[in-house]
Amino acid sequence: MATKRDYYEILGVQKSDDVNAIKRSYRKLAMKYHPDRNKEDADAAERFREVTEAYEVLSDKDKRARYDQYGHAGVDDQVNDFWARGGFQDSHAFRDFGDVFGDVFGDIFGGGGGRSNRGADLRYQLEMTLEDAANGREVELEIPKHVGCGTCKGSGARPGTNPVPCRTCGGHGQVQMQQGVFAMRRTCPECHGNGKKIESPCTDCAGSGRVQTKKKLKVRIPSGVYDGAQVRVGGEGEAGPQGGATGDLYIVVRLKKHSMFERDGADLYCDMPITFPQAVLGAEVDAPTLDGRLKIKIPAGTDSGKVFRLRGKGVPDIRVNRTGDLFVRVNVAVPKKLSKRQEDLLRQFASEAGDEVYPERESFLDKAKQLWDDISGEVK
Repeated sequence: MATKRDYYEILGVQKSDDVNAIKRSYRKLAMKYHPDRNKEDADAAERFREVTEAYEVLSDKDKRARYDQYGHAGVDDQVNDFWARGGFQDSHAFRDFGDVFGDVFGDIFGGGGGRSNRGADLRYQLEMTLEDAANGREVELEIPKHVGCGTCKGSGARPGTNPVPCRTCGGHGQVQMQQGVFAMRRTCPECHGNGKKIESPCTDCAGSGRVQTKKKLKVRIPSGVYDGAQVRVGGEGEAGPQGGATGDLYIVVRLKKHSMFERDGADLYCDMPITFPQAVLGAEVDAPTLDGRLKIKIPAGTDSGKVFRLRGKGVPDIRVNRTGDLFVRVNVAVPKKLSKRQEDLLRQFASEAGDEVYPERESFLDKAKQLWDDISGEVK
């Protein structure tokens, strides 16, 4: 007979480690070697059995004390009895493993007793303006969804009758099946985990316990939501079948593109044109904000592209719990048309500044005529 390995070595723990460290190691190894995850590995089942046996001893205070004093000889009788009683499925190793990994392995590790199925969560996309997202808004929605059947009160059974315990699982919602040395529990295929069957279905919901409808509800969207933010409304999802718990509603915010502002987190950015005289001489101008216009001072000699920061004029952001700033970039607008006086004044300014500018010349047609005459003279 092969010599048994040391239980501490199997779990990769030290003798000084407490039960929490042992439990953490067991869960990790049980996940790694579970037969359902290693169907191609013939050794996995034996490793899983080994890990389970080690945990069954070291997680029990009395068994661990006897093992520490006498080794395997001190606990062999109890270990043999453990496997004789069914092993894993009746042990606290099973319960500890199932508590953590039930969601991973589906229904293999479910606890006893029938359970109603929870209704599905719903998602609703809501388009909002930047202003509404910044200030918050109450919206009224109409959501198509399943609700509990009013005729049977969600039970699925015809009024005057009741669901009966499932004969396949005895009302537990689970059936036990043997896989090698392991006895596993799975969701009952007959009642789908409910533990009950409906022999006389409700005629309004066909036994499902729910009906399709459209429900209106008002929801407050908080200020500071961002594009892609999800607002959860508990209990407003789909009703669960046959009286199961109701799911939740998730409102997904989609922000419309703004004609003036770009948003980056809590901050806003925009471009604002100013005139050449305002840039040169300085001025007080109206800058756009989400709250209306705000006067800002443009210093004399302001370059095109200069950015002005208006603190606290951005938007709230629920992710960072602050209100951002507004960054206004000014662009000097070049006039496309000038009056004769404006042109004369600019030429005078350019002359005094020593700038070279195009002199006053003929119209485009005059210049074209001159070019044609020059070409004709060369040809002659």
